Amino acid sequence: MQQRIGATGEAVGHIFNDWRDDGIAWVRHDGLKLLAILVVAFILLQALRLFTARMEAYSRNQPLPSGMRAQQLRTLAGIIESFGSFVIYFLLVLQALPLFGLDIKPILASAGIAGLALGFGAQTLVKDFINGFFIFLENQYDVGDVVKIAGVTGNVEIMSLRKTTLRDANGTVHTVPNSEIKVVSNFTRDWAQVSLHVSADYNENSEKVVKLLQEVGAELYNDERFKELMVAEPEVPGIERVTGREVDYLMLAKVKPGQQWLISRELRRRVKECFEKHGINAAAPARIYVADSGHNAPETEVK
Repeated sequence: MQQRIGATGEAVGHIFNDWRDDGIAWVRHDGLKLLAILVVAFILLQALRLFTARMEAYSRNQPLPSGMRAQQLRTLAGIIESFGSFVIYFLLVLQALPLFGLDIKPILASAGIAGLALGFGAQTLVKDFINGFFIFLENQYDVGDVVKIAGVTGNVEIMSLRKTTLRDANGTVHTVPNSEIKVVSNFTRDWAQVSLHVSADYNENSEKVVKLLQEVGAELYNDERFKELMVAEPEVPGIERVTGREVDYLMLAKVKPGQQWLISRELRRRVKECFEKHGINAAAPARIYVADSGHNAPETEVK
């Protein structure tokens, strides 16, 4: 009995000695490699975070080049940091697993099959992210802009790589996946233009009407309350259209982004007061005469 116990103790001792020798050998060779991999990964992560932090600080403290906005730069910094961190951690795992005696070939094959299946199942999601990335990269619109996308017009409240959230004039919130955005119409980029059609009666003197409209535009542009909202003095190119008893005159006003609705309302108000003051008749509504088929029946006028 004592002989068996002694033999077992010797066997256990040999196993522990072998483990100890293997551990020392692994630390001497592969352990140093693992330490070097961890140090390199740590340095790369710190460099990546420093780079993205500098981008965010630059977006807040420095004037940006034309076409570049702070929101766009901060978003790109977040994308670069998250994607770069994923790549560094992925490469770290690939380099570290063989040091522990694990074969990464089956893992890579499984990841490839899983990625292929996920790609077929999430094509729209991938398209959302790709389209969203190019929206940010090309600075097509930003938070606070008024845009028309996917047939919806509204103020941009939230932007991400996957979706854009708009609030329209009625207060309704619309969520649009970025993959559905084919054409972007931005109403608040750089400058906007008010195209106002003013109708007057056919018998009114055209030169007088044009002169009055020019005076209205000049008065609005010289008003201190509105001058800062405008890029240039309103113009009156002349007659835009003649239809029946109606003559349309065109007024153009180039304004700062988002101010076109305020300026157009103020222009209409001033044009109305000017026409009333100078006795300019507005265009008469179209008239259609419908005659009754009965004898001696009066004609009915429909306006």
